[in-house]
Amino acid sequence: MLKVLYLEDEPSLAKIVVETLQSRGMEILHLKTGERALETVQVFHPDVCVFDVMLPGKDGFETGVQFRGAGVETPILFLTAKSLTEDVLKGFKSGGNDYLKKPFSLEELIVRIENLHHLHSREEEAFKRPPEIKLGDFTFDPKKQIIQGPEKVQSLSFRETQLLLMLASKKGEIVSRKDILDTIWGDDHFFNSRNLDVYITRLRGYFKSSDSVQIITLKGVGYRLCTD
Repeated sequence: MLKVLYLEDEPSLAKIVVETLQSRGMEILHLKTGERALETVQVFHPDVCVFDVMLPGKDGFETGVQFRGAGVETPILFLTAKSLTEDVLKGFKSGGNDYLKKPFSLEELIVRIENLHHLHSREEEAFKRPPEIKLGDFTFDPKKQIIQGPEKVQSLSFRETQLLLMLASKKGEIVSRKDILDTIWGDDHFFNSRNLDVYITRLRGYFKSSDSVQIITLKGVGYRLCTD
C-alpha cells in the first residue's frame, strides 16, 4: 500500500484529497501544519510527501528544507497557488521533486504521486551502493552517503550520492546532462535541469578544501569529474 504524508491546513480541501486518495488504496496521514512533520515521517515512513506551501507556522518549503537537512529523501510534491517561476524554483531548491499548482485536478494529483513513488523506487533499485571510492584527497562512501575529506566528514543526501556516483563511476569521462537527468530525475524538464545545477554547485563546495577533485562543466554537453 502506497503511504502518503499530507500537509494541508484547509479542512475542506484536505477532506476531499484524503478521501480520494484512500479510495485509490493509499494510506494517508494528514497533518495541518509542518511543526511535527519530521517527527512523524520517522515513524510513519511514507512513500511520498505532499505539502501545501502556505501553512501556518512552518510552511511547506521550510518543512522540505528541514527534511533534506535531516537526511530524509522521501519524494516531496509541493501544492501551491503561487505560479511565478521564482516560486517554482524555490520549491525545487527546498527539496521538492515535483510541483502542482492550485487549483488542481485530483486525477493529476494521483498520477503525480504514483509517478514520484515509481521513480524513487526505481532510483533506489538502480543505485546499489558499491564500496568506497578514492577521489583525490577524499574518500567517497556511497553506502554511508558521506565524503571523508582532509578536514571533515561531509554527509550527502540520497540524490547527491546518486549524482556523485554517476560522475565518479565514469571518472575522467564526460557524463551528459541528459543521461544524468534521465537517470536521476526521470526526464530533462527545465526545472529538473535547474535543480541539477544546484546539486553540481553543492558537490563542488564539498570538495573545495582541496584541488585534488574538480567537477568540470562542458557547456551544453555535461560534466567530467577529474582527480589528481
